[in-house]
Amino acid sequence: MSFSPEERALRQELIDACCNMNKLGINRGTSGNISVRNGNGLLISPTGIPYEQLKPEHIVQLDWEGNFEGDILPSSEWRFHRDVLQARDDLNALVHTHSTHASALSVMKKSIPAIHYMIAAAGGKDIRCSGYATFGTQELADELLIAMEGRRACLMAHHGVLAGHVSIARALALAVTVEELATQYLLCLPLGEPPVLSDEEITTVLQKFRTYGQQPRKM
Repeated sequence: MSFSPEERALRQELIDACCNMNKLGINRGTSGNISVRNGNGLLISPTGIPYEQLKPEHIVQLDWEGNFEGDILPSSEWRFHRDVLQARDDLNALVHTHSTHASALSVMKKSIPAIHYMIAAAGGKDIRCSGYATFGTQELADELLIAMEGRRACLMAHHGVLAGHVSIARALALAVTVEELATQYLLCLPLGEPPVLSDEEITTVLQKFRTYGQQPRKM
């Protein structure tokens, strides 16, 4: 199987990010999956192959109809990867994890409110929890399109996390942030429902995030 140097590098970046999900402690085994735009469709991690055994040729190219070539099956969650990327031209990559604390909140169907200004990293004043649907189904994809509206991340009821961004690296970093926020929220809850930042403050933070973490071109 022959790829351009650019596509081979993108496939390897996806593999490295899959491995990093587990190293970062936000996923276990092969329960998570990652996708990224490529050509007339997307690249997505395959189903059932341990991350450490993945090779660039194992990464599956899907078109927007969900078609693919070869014998390696894509992740069972390909439908929501396809639908969210197709609907959101501001997102180029999606990371799905089963991180522990965020998944616990998803079991309780609790969204994460603005307990910390970093909530704005997900694009708004909260991180919503989607409705529940069986994994791998079109119904789940439909629920996630709703939960992700105006957001870059959401919780998936009784399931896990979906995070998207302009690159694989930034989507993975956002998935880590979601898990941190979920952990903080769960630590607060035994003391009562925590106070939240105002919508006005979150609007201010969202504006500041437009240049957050960026260095000037000339230093």
